[in-house]
Amino acid sequence: MADLKCGDISYPEAIPDQHLRAVVRPPVAAAAGTPEELVLQALEGCAEQLARFRPGEKVVIVTSDITRPTGSEVYLPIMVKRLMESGVREHDIEIVIALGIHRKQTEAEHRKIVGEIYGRIKVSDHECDAPGSLVYLGETSRGIPVEINRTVAEADRLILTGAVTFHYFAGFGGGRKSVLPGVSSRKSCMASHFALLNPEEGSGRDPKAVAGNLEGNPVHEAMLEACGMRPPEFILNTVLGPDKKILATFAGDWREAHLEGCRFYARSFSYPIAERADLVVVSCGGYPKDINLIQSHKSMEYASRALKPGGVMVLLAECRDGYGNATFFDWFRYASCAELESALRKHYEINGQTAWSLKEKAERFRVILVSQLPDEEVRTMGMIPAPTPQEALAMAVGMLPEDYTAYLIPEGGVVLPVMS
Repeated sequence: MADLKCGDISYPEAIPDQHLRAVVRPPVAAAAGTPEELVLQALEGCAEQLARFRPGEKVVIVTSDITRPTGSEVYLPIMVKRLMESGVREHDIEIVIALGIHRKQTEAEHRKIVGEIYGRIKVSDHECDAPGSLVYLGETSRGIPVEINRTVAEADRLILTGAVTFHYFAGFGGGRKSVLPGVSSRKSCMASHFALLNPEEGSGRDPKAVAGNLEGNPVHEAMLEACGMRPPEFILNTVLGPDKKILATFAGDWREAHLEGCRFYARSFSYPIAERADLVVVSCGGYPKDINLIQSHKSMEYASRALKPGGVMVLLAECRDGYGNATFFDWFRYASCAELESALRKHYEINGQTAWSLKEKAERFRVILVSQLPDEEVRTMGMIPAPTPQEALAMAVGMLPEDYTAYLIPEGGVVLPVMS
């Protein structure tokens, strides 16, 4: 038995022992020090790079927005102090928030992101739709235009920071992703995300554009090329534990440090399974991880790795803020995945891509959704609505053979089932 959260409520979920194969949790080890110690240790490894910084140089630090916890309130004050020890003047440092195409941050959110140095160091939000604030750097080998934040492009010294996580089509977050899509134009963001689709109409997503994979991943490769057009002096990436505290840090060369972080993350947050099951019961982990359907899709994507074709998934995702984007539900006016994909190729939107990915899983599996979304809209998306986890499980069992197998996944957004 395990407690699964939906919003703020925990539900005890029991599957009989003869059916339950495992409760899937990430095999996370303990941190090797306090968050502050881990950051200091990482920066010690960047002494050679920091020795090149000179007084009078403009230093720009890129960090993530509030939707992506990174431990920035810990590492940014330490990093600024270390830069000043290297001779960099406080007023020559600027922090740029890598919004991608997200909304601007509030003052309270800026305070939370930068911690105790708020008010001392200039903080600005990237603007993806402001031509005057963007610089064109060229095209990638696959024709993706690279336009990035002018402050970032013109900095004397650039540092990228963020967190390594799984990403459902870029393989992993962190590293190069701070540039594209982090501080890129809307046009560049859209083009890089579009790279996940195979070139041929109706051929769907590139099979290498999946969570946990970088090799041959076209989205990752586009991001690498873009970052190579404006490489940083170094990066500092964190890995957060389930408690959202810094578990490990990786700093240094923007390629090597990121790869090291990805390898660590994969070891720490993958769960080996010997077989796929008939049933997967998965929670996003409760609020705010299930605040909307777009955020909850990540748990759906990862949990699908543990499910047989035609199997049943029970997804607990409260979605108190609805879909997460005003245009998301509109994509489900297309009756099939093929029709949605065709429309997406004609008018690409990132939210449309997420809608396509959700619909694709709703066609491959039978998905029972426990949420606050209207029942009719859930059905329109190809899923089955259920009012409570208990009723959802009863519905699922009625669809399964008597000797069904099952996995329980209490924190679906932070663990990736992997066939061993």
